[in-house]
Amino acid sequence: MMDSQTKAEPMRVLVTGGSGLVGKAIEHVVKQEGGCLEGEQWTFLSSKEANLVDLQQTRAVFEKYRPTHVIHLAAKVGGLYLHMKENLHFLRDNLRINDNVLQTSHERGVTKVVSCLSSCIFPDKTTYPIDESMIHNGPPHDSNFGYSHAKRMIDIQNRGYFAQHGRRYTAVIPTNVYGPYDNFNFENGHVLSVLMHKTYAAKKEGTPLQVWGSGTPRRQFIYSLDVARLFLWVLREYDEIDPIILSVGEEEELPIKDAVQMIADALDFKGQIVFDTSKSDGQMKKTASNAKLRRYLPDFTFTPLSEGIKKTCDWFVNNYDIART
Repeated sequence: MMDSQTKAEPMRVLVTGGSGLVGKAIEHVVKQEGGCLEGEQWTFLSSKEANLVDLQQTRAVFEKYRPTHVIHLAAKVGGLYLHMKENLHFLRDNLRINDNVLQTSHERGVTKVVSCLSSCIFPDKTTYPIDESMIHNGPPHDSNFGYSHAKRMIDIQNRGYFAQHGRRYTAVIPTNVYGPYDNFNFENGHVLSVLMHKTYAAKKEGTPLQVWGSGTPRRQFIYSLDVARLFLWVLREYDEIDPIILSVGEEEELPIKDAVQMIADALDFKGQIVFDTSKSDGQMKKTASNAKLRRYLPDFTFTPLSEGIKKTCDWFVNNYDIART
């Protein structure tokens, strides 16, 4: 018999959540950076084409594209306050989406699924830095427990598909992702994107920049295109079922106020910056270890934060009309 690798057909990759921040970055790497190998088919699915909460629609889309590999990014997400109000809703919808995608992948013989978890799944009470072995060591932060528990279950389900069926389904855990095509909406966007939008507006209106909180919480930020390049490596090379954290090093964790200054510089904002300390800071830090990633890829170069911020700000200014605001 011929070796299966030499005869393996080119991958047909289905990317769920393909119109979001990470999906758009993967599309860029695949189409603009030679991330697509000869003969491969890549399909970027948006929620407009299929509601993955619905099993029939999920099956129909798998029937249509017949993927051999799946990158699963789709999720029901909202801003902090919506999560607090509707934890049950986020729990049930995300459990359904994930079960539909994983079980349909299994039933259709998909070779590999790489799902996207979130750093909010980590235990609230923990020692730092957090690594991959600590995901289930205690409950997540209370504000979005529904979403977090649904995301944790992907890891449990991956273990189950491997134990019972030998499936190589795995997951990645990016830290705070930012970049073009992010959600820049004041109510429910990610922190850097909201700050970019606020700075843009303050500059336009000649008003001070109001930053919620003290600016002292520390975060590790990773540029979406770096995440996308790492996703392709995971899809092609990473063989573990256990998840892997995709993050810059612990030493790159920095206070929000430093990022605010980089954004002000990138947008040439010269006005006053006011930190509204009456607003909650959230968790003071969530330091994650990228030691496992570094064992595999010691030489991977991350985009420096100031450079990624400049690129994202430029994209936002130039695409303001199509950006999610």
